[in-house]
Amino acid sequence: MSLQDKLDAFKADFKAGKGPWFASPEIHPIMERATAELIASGQAGRAVKAGERAPTFRLKDQHGNEVSSSELLEKGPLVVTFYRGVWCPYCNLELQALNEALPDLQRYGARLVAISPQSAVNSRKSERVNGLNFPVLHDPHNDTAAAFGLRFVLPDYLIDVYKARKNDLPAFNGDPSWTLPMPARYVIGRDGIVVYSEVNPDYTQRPDPSEMIPVLQRLTLPA
Repeated sequence: MSLQDKLDAFKADFKAGKGPWFASPEIHPIMERATAELIASGQAGRAVKAGERAPTFRLKDQHGNEVSSSELLEKGPLVVTFYRGVWCPYCNLELQALNEALPDLQRYGARLVAISPQSAVNSRKSERVNGLNFPVLHDPHNDTAAAFGLRFVLPDYLIDVYKARKNDLPAFNGDPSWTLPMPARYVIGRDGIVVYSEVNPDYTQRPDPSEMIPVLQRLTLPA
């Protein structure tokens, strides 16, 4: 089953009100409205894309170790995925798929990191519940996401839904702002140039990790 098939299956269960989420029917139009407005804003089209230089970053992983994009790129291509947090089932399914694909990425010398605004303790939870074998980096205030053009502010009516469902992002992220990154995935060449980008304001849609393999193959071809 592809990643998108798994996401679609979860979405169907979520909309049907199944456990353990037990989502009430009235929240779905609200969440869909927020997604539609983010799509209509055109922000995804203004995010960093293939052919552009990737912003550099130095962030701490789930265990407090500093991770530098520049240092990783000295060793090979870099795969970066931005995700919302361990509270997001869609994100967890994506992280699991990336972890399964990790040996294929490593075969081409690539490193993989995930970036989220969530606190280190929640990133350790991401690592634990998803069985991850790659760093989960804490992006304070979504500043790195902003450098990539991905940070957005949740509308008030969606914040009300999050609060009603006890999804307290300020507490979860250690940041008073109600901001999130649009889910995005990048492959960055050793020269710092983005060679693959996928940004989707619809968080229920994620590309399969296999899409990156031909890109990494081209990067490793002899000049």
